Amino acid sequence: MKFTSKELTPYLSARHYFGSEQRRHRERAKLSLVQLADIVNFSKSALARVETAELMPPPELPVALDAAFGTEQYFHGLYELAKREAHPDQYRRYMDFEAQAVVIEQYGGQGIPGLLQTKTYAHTFLSRQESLSTEQVEQRVNARMSRQERQRSETPPYRWAIIDEAVLHRELDGEAAMYEQLASLLEQADTPSSKIQVVPFRRGLHALMGGALTLLTLPDRPAVAYEEGIEAGHLYEAPDMVHKWRRQYEVLRANALSLAESADLIRKAMEDHRPCDTPRLT
Repeated sequence: MKFTSKELTPYLSARHYFGSEQRRHRERAKLSLVQLADIVNFSKSALARVETAELMPPPELPVALDAAFGTEQYFHGLYELAKREAHPDQYRRYMDFEAQAVVIEQYGGQGIPGLLQTKTYAHTFLSRQESLSTEQVEQRVNARMSRQERQRSETPPYRWAIIDEAVLHRELDGEAAMYEQLASLLEQADTPSSKIQVVPFRRGLHALMGGALTLLTLPDRPAVAYEEGIEAGHLYEAPDMVHKWRRQYEVLRANALSLAESADLIRKAMEDHRPCDTPRLT
């Protein structure tokens, strides 16, 4: 089957411009993707995905392209811009990555990560966003619940979550709802495919407590990181930025309680939220 080049959108983002410039220089040099792949020592498929902006250019590629095309630091400069910008459709791209991830590592400082939320918790959490209509809240709750279905499949991703102790004590609408959420956490605290650690108050301040973080290990491409603030998030694909977030996550993991100690703290919080007609934990 004859290969047909995909139409490019060079002015959508710096990443798209990088890809379009790679194709422009390649075609001007009368090189096929296979020929360029041999010159720069990258696979044809990787170069094709860079041209269509499906793949963040690997950090070694700009230097190789500048050498191949004699463009001094032209591609190096484009790469420096591309790796620092937000992807134009980054949240949808993050969702695609999450659906493929073989390992999902998350940190939640103010709320329980979405993949661990009960339906009631998710509904209460999203209802606090005044910009969302009732219909939009329902749509997002259903979408959040559907994302959890993969965990119940025959080949679930391996999940590791770190949460601050404050998350265990933040009230929902009624003790029963929070008790249900904590019980769900406890069930996932130490299973073959899910681990949960708690960072206790006594650990004090730490580098990640201002937001939320997710690290995704993907089966056929470099890992990515997604960092969320109050109203905005940023998807990081450049290896040096992902490494920075990975390092901070590992430091936090080392300072969190053990799995057994974390489960004990969740049980204690459950007692604090236990409805009157619910038996005590034994």
